[in-house]
Amino acid sequence: MTPNQQFTINVLLLAAMVVAALWTVITSRLLRAVVGLALTSAVLTVLMFMLNAPLAGVFELSVCAGLIPAIFLSTISVTKKLAPEAMVIQTQQQIRKFWGLPIILVLAGLALSQVHIPELAVRLANVPEQDVRTVLWNLRHLDLLGQIIILLAGAFGVVELLKETKNG
Repeated sequence: MTPNQQFTINVLLLAAMVVAALWTVITSRLLRAVVGLALTSAVLTVLMFMLNAPLAGVFELSVCAGLIPAIFLSTISVTKKLAPEAMVIQTQQQIRKFWGLPIILVLAGLALSQVHIPELAVRLANVPEQDVRTVLWNLRHLDLLGQIIILLAGAFGVVELLKETKNG
């Protein structure tokens, strides 16, 4: 394949990914947003394989294009549509319930910004090529912490969404 053809394929894939991502965000129907998310992840998977990152591509395909949309579809299927008045009331209750969350997120961001990333990059650059497991468990602690936080946030979000409301 010539470099010009490779460039054309890359541009087309990136354009497809941007269109799918925009469709995901802009659409007003949840089902279409889930399909758009899966398409975005599938195109990103192809790009990862083209960049010789097969492990990242496999994880992207299995988790982001497969598992996450499946969870979203199951959640959509068990929820019922609220009337506009009930939606306003629920939004007000959620704002009262989670008013401190933005403050916590800003503080967490400030705390994470104090981690000295250039040292980590230099440390990774000086390591000879190793097994993915060795690099992940010994050198990428912040990545693991981020993954754990994301998984816990997703689990707690699903639990919160699916739990039954208690009547008085």
